[in-house]
Amino acid sequence: MNAPYDLIVRGGTCVTPDGIALADVGLRDGKVARIGDLASAASGQAFDAAGLHVLPGAIDPQVHFREPGFPDKEDLQSGTKAAVLGGITAVCEMPNTNPATTTQEAFEDKLRRARGRSWCDIAFYVGASPENAEELPELERLPGCCGVKIFMGSSTGSLLVEHDQDLARVLACGSRRVAVHAEDEPRLQERRAIAEAAADVQAHPEWRDVECARLATERILRLARAANRPLHVLHVTTAEEIALLAEHRDVATCEVPPQHLTLTAPECYARLGALAQMNPPIRTAEHQVGLWRGIADGTVDCVASDHAPHTLEEKRRPYPQTPSGMPGVQTLLPLMLNHLNAGRFDLHRLVDLVSTGPARVWSMEGKGRLTEGADADLTLVDLAARRTITNDWIASTCGWTPFDGMEVTGWPRATIVGGHVVMRDDEVVGEPVGELIRF
Repeated sequence: MNAPYDLIVRGGTCVTPDGIALADVGLRDGKVARIGDLASAASGQAFDAAGLHVLPGAIDPQVHFREPGFPDKEDLQSGTKAAVLGGITAVCEMPNTNPATTTQEAFEDKLRRARGRSWCDIAFYVGASPENAEELPELERLPGCCGVKIFMGSSTGSLLVEHDQDLARVLACGSRRVAVHAEDEPRLQERRAIAEAAADVQAHPEWRDVECARLATERILRLARAANRPLHVLHVTTAEEIALLAEHRDVATCEVPPQHLTLTAPECYARLGALAQMNPPIRTAEHQVGLWRGIADGTVDCVASDHAPHTLEEKRRPYPQTPSGMPGVQTLLPLMLNHLNAGRFDLHRLVDLVSTGPARVWSMEGKGRLTEGADADLTLVDLAARRTITNDWIASTCGWTPFDGMEVTGWPRATIVGGHVVMRDDEVVGEPVGELIRF
C-alpha cells in the first residue's frame, strides 16, 4: 500500500491564516494535503521540524537573473539556486535581458531556458515598449507570464517608456496589473551632470533625487486611474511616495526592497562605494522611517529584493560608469527575519510581506498561504539562529553581497518546492524541480 503522504513535515510551529500552532504538515502530489496531528500517518519521507517555524513558501516578485545576455553576472540556474538557499520558493523575473523580453519569441526562449534548470517556481515579466503596446494583451496571457513591466526611467538595459502618450497607450492595452519602475526620465537627463561632475557614488541619490521618484509615481498614478488599469509601483524608496500611495490604494499596490529598510545614506556609500549603488538609490534615514511607516500602516503590500547582480570588476569602474544594482534574492529573508527579531513587525506581518502579499498582488494560484489545498511550498526558519552573511555563502555568479559580514538573527533552514526538499542547512539537495507559477 502506498504511503498516504509523500512527505510529512513533523512538529514545526506552523504560521497559518487561522493562527500559529505546533502541527504536522502532510504533502501529497505537490499540494498541502493535511495540517494537524499526523503522528500515526505514514509517509514516503519525513522532515523533523522541531524548533523551526513553518511558513508558506517565501516569494521574491522582482529579480533580474540576466539570462540571456549576461552569463558572467547570473543565469537562471545560479539565480534560482541562490533563491532556494535563501528560503525563496518562487520568483518573478524581469525583462531587461539581452534580448529584452518584449516578444513572444523572447518570452518562450526564457521558458525553454528555465525548464529543468530552475530550483524554484518561476514566472517572467514582459517588457513594455512604445513599439509593442498593441501586442501586450496577447503577451500578458501567455502561461508563465506574471505581468507587464514598464521602465519610466532608464536603468540597466534598453527598455524605456518615458512619454505620457506612450505610457497611456501601454496602460490601455491589456488588463492585468502593471509593474512600474517609477523614475522621471526627463529629470534624470537634466540632472545627470550632477553625477558626472561629482565622479563619486555619494552623488547617486542627489542625481536620482526624491523628486525624480515622486514625480514619476504621481504621473503613473494619474495615468493608471484614467486608464482604469491596476498598478504596482516597484521598489518605493521615499517617504513622499508612501504618503502618495496611501491615498491611491484603490488603483495601486507597492513594494519596498529589504536593502532600503536596512541601509541608509550617506553611510552605506562611504562604506560600500558602488556596491551600494542601485536605482532608485538608497536614501537618508528620514526616508527609511517613511518606508517603515508604510510597513506598519499596511500601505506596503510586499517586499522584493530587486536582485540585480553585476560583477565586481564592473562595480570598480569610476562613477557614474558603474552599473546600478546588487544581488539580493538570497538575503531577502535573512534580513526580514532580522527585522522581525528586532521587533519591527510580528510573524503574521512577515508572512504577509514575503509570501501572502506578493501572491495577492500578482494573483498567483496556490501560493502565499499555508492552507490545505495550497501548493506544497514551505519555508522553514529558525528564528533564534544567529548567523553571519558572507560572500562565501552567496550562490549568485557575481559572488558578492553588500551585507557581507552582517550578523543576523533568524535564518532559513529548509526550502520545500512542490513537495520536494531542495535546500537543507545551507546545502542545495536533489534536482531542480521548479515549475511555472500559475495565475
